[in-house]
Amino acid sequence: MGRRRARGRDVNGILLLDKPSGITSNDALQQVKRLYFAKKAGHTGSLDPLASGVLPICMGEATKVSAFLLDADKRYQVRYQLGVRTATADAEGEIVQTRPVEAYSEARLEQVLAAFRGSIEQIPPMYSALKHEGQRLYKLARQGVEVEREARPVEIYALTLNDRGPDWLDIEVHCSKGTYVRTLAEDIGEQLGCGAHVCALRRTAVGPYDAQQLVTLEQLQTLKDNDMPAMDALVLPIETALTQWPGVELSADAAFYLQQGQAVLVPRAPTSGWVRLYAGNHSFLGMGEILDDGRVAPRRLMKAV
Repeated sequence: MGRRRARGRDVNGILLLDKPSGITSNDALQQVKRLYFAKKAGHTGSLDPLASGVLPICMGEATKVSAFLLDADKRYQVRYQLGVRTATADAEGEIVQTRPVEAYSEARLEQVLAAFRGSIEQIPPMYSALKHEGQRLYKLARQGVEVEREARPVEIYALTLNDRGPDWLDIEVHCSKGTYVRTLAEDIGEQLGCGAHVCALRRTAVGPYDAQQLVTLEQLQTLKDNDMPAMDALVLPIETALTQWPGVELSADAAFYLQQGQAVLVPRAPTSGWVRLYAGNHSFLGMGEILDDGRVAPRRLMKAV
């Protein structure tokens, strides 16, 4: 029997979805995929159901570069509720402890926040998608099982207090991949001696993308009903996800051999790392990597679209 053909349209590029609070990232992905009737789509790292904001949806050939966005820095605006710890470290979890909240000075808050800037280590929460012996930690947590987790290094580039009240803090976070904002809330709460959890969370940036080009599910539905070309125009080119890497222009011959899977020598190319690859007419071919001998090897090539 022949392979079953995937249903849907060949949509290639990245949609910057404003994920609404209250649904999972996968639910949001499936809604976008249905609205575009796209053959293939994936997101670039889950947002908790509580969270809203920037969720890049990679469609078609763009799924080949999703790992680059997964590895990218993130920015968040988060509100911490002080004095209350929950099982999940956010507002969706059962309350496990309450403590009084002192009247903290600005200097005391800054002292605590300063301790979490830079390179730190975090113990991943049980309510996370990490796996232990093949099972998701959150599934074990729901069964009342807790397992030992190793601390992981993360980078907190900025941690800024934007506002505060008697029992809450509004914090802006710029962090590396793998940072758990919920764990950050718990750890800061412990340093303040009262505990804390995340009660509101919005992601404002992923790598090169910020909130300025966000599209809502409601906007997509309206355009699907009235103006499909305008909806398609919201899909960003694949290479917009990769602007932090240098671009390399290939001659026609070099482009040909590279697309056959061969490493090629490119004059004046960078000496190491990843590069964006372009054919002579500046059409995007994909991503390559500089080998030790200076040649450019193909790594994530796009099909002609």
